Amino acid sequence: MSVGFETPLVLCIGAVLLGFILIMSRFRKDDFVLSTPLGAPGGTSFKPPFGVDSLVRLLRAGTFAALVLLLVASGGPVFILRETVWLSRGADLVFILDVSPSMAGIDMNGKNRFEAARDLVRSFAMTRPQDALGLIALGADAVLLVPPTLDRGAFFTRLDGLQIGELGDGTAIGTALALASLHIRNFRASSRRSVILITDGENNAGSVHPENAAASLRSSGAAFWVIGLGGSGEVPIDYVDPVTKIQRTGIFDSRYDHDSLRTIANKGGGAYLAAPSAESFAAAFARLDSGELTIGRSGILRRRIPLHEPLIAAGVLLLFVVRMLRRHVLGALW
Repeated sequence: MSVGFETPLVLCIGAVLLGFILIMSRFRKDDFVLSTPLGAPGGTSFKPPFGVDSLVRLLRAGTFAALVLLLVASGGPVFILRETVWLSRGADLVFILDVSPSMAGIDMNGKNRFEAARDLVRSFAMTRPQDALGLIALGADAVLLVPPTLDRGAFFTRLDGLQIGELGDGTAIGTALALASLHIRNFRASSRRSVILITDGENNAGSVHPENAAASLRSSGAAFWVIGLGGSGEVPIDYVDPVTKIQRTGIFDSRYDHDSLRTIANKGGGAYLAAPSAESFAAAFARLDSGELTIGRSGILRRRIPLHEPLIAAGVLLLFVVRMLRRHVLGALW
């Protein structure tokens, strides 16, 4: 945001004239004044009940301030707001985020897998405002939480409201992919559509085979990415069960079949990215950002908000107040 003037030449001319008037007034000789003390001879002279000199200086300053306001208004001042306008539509993306209890495994540089995934999804969404984003939660069942939308507030609210274990103990990958395939087919606002699956497990719940769901997703024409999150071996786990409100802590043996996730990605005509660490997870998102997904063209829209009306109103009001004070307070003295 910045401030500009529609008619700067008028402002410059007015400033020169105002400066000339001020300079000439300093050299103007005061009129001859004969002062006559009021009061009885030899007595105390008359003193006004307030500081007249201070009030006079204040009124002169008020007059000058009003003239400055009117002078600035004559230049046509405006606020210039610069807004980014997307000239082409971005991609329609549906994130499938695993919220099963194993996502509480803490092996992402001090964060658990779910927190790391949520943070990267949020960062991705903030850097690509032209994309419509959808969100599916994956557990023992799958639920569409947000259909593809440009409303980042709605997307972030639902993303931040997710909890580990809220959909039970299980990983219904096939159900989630079938749900994504159904909605991505019906959402054709953009020619570029993608589904991103983020999980740390194998399909062990639901009635839909993940390879069949992936094949259906491929036939929809959507791009497909599978990110296998987390490493192998013993991993500490710590989370609060959203149903029982009991804190669950311990060590679990983290093992899942990368080949099965790779097969699912191949069936969907997509790519599989292994992310056993926080660094490799960030690299997977960087590839996602710069690889298949195109960024829409943007431009800058300059919106002008005129400011002359409030300045004129303030200047006229200030002149009126000065005039009233001169007339009713200093009428007999100045």
